[in-house]
Amino acid sequence: MRSLALSPGIARTATSPDLGALTVVAATGMEARVVQHAVPRVRVVEGGVNLARVNASGLGDVVISCGLAGALAPDLPTGSVVIPDHVLRPDGTLLECDDELVSRFDAAARRLGRVPARGALVTTQDLITGSARGAWAQRGYIAVDMETGFIQAKRVATVRVVLDTPERELSDAWLRPWTVFTRPDSWGQVLWVALEAPRCARLAAAVLAEALH
Repeated sequence: MRSLALSPGIARTATSPDLGALTVVAATGMEARVVQHAVPRVRVVEGGVNLARVNASGLGDVVISCGLAGALAPDLPTGSVVIPDHVLRPDGTLLECDDELVSRFDAAARRLGRVPARGALVTTQDLITGSARGAWAQRGYIAVDMETGFIQAKRVATVRVVLDTPERELSDAWLRPWTVFTRPDSWGQVLWVALEAPRCARLAAAVLAEALH
């Protein structure tokens, strides 16, 4: 297992990674702010959906994706912590997550009283809804995001918390939040998303902070 090199300004202990060497990517401004509050010494980038706002290959050598995910099977309710071992990229190739970071996230989640779901994540360019969730679950994927698989770096890992599920799906209006109030199919979701999305983002950030402590 590889170890993270430490910068001169950080105490050299077995549990202290080089925070200056890390970049954390979050999709939305809300997620980015929550992460920055939790780990103020780390570089945090708001990447946008599908990392459309950044150069996915220019984020650095060690990149962590942190934020929300969608569950693909009904046994992962909202608030479930997901720490994947590998991620299917949108181009069909497989991203192997960094062993050391995955181990840190797993241990951190457990210290916070959460047993993380482990397995495979799929990154897609669009929201996965309806029967497509079941189809991906049958292929062995436990959750979906829209960012991690776009990252091009030497070492990549992700910590995610489930927001939407097969029982509670999201309108694709949330991909462009300024359109939510013009889309009747999203009106009933506004209060729930306003409450649950920040809560889930804070949990993902808490796991990350605990892992980097």
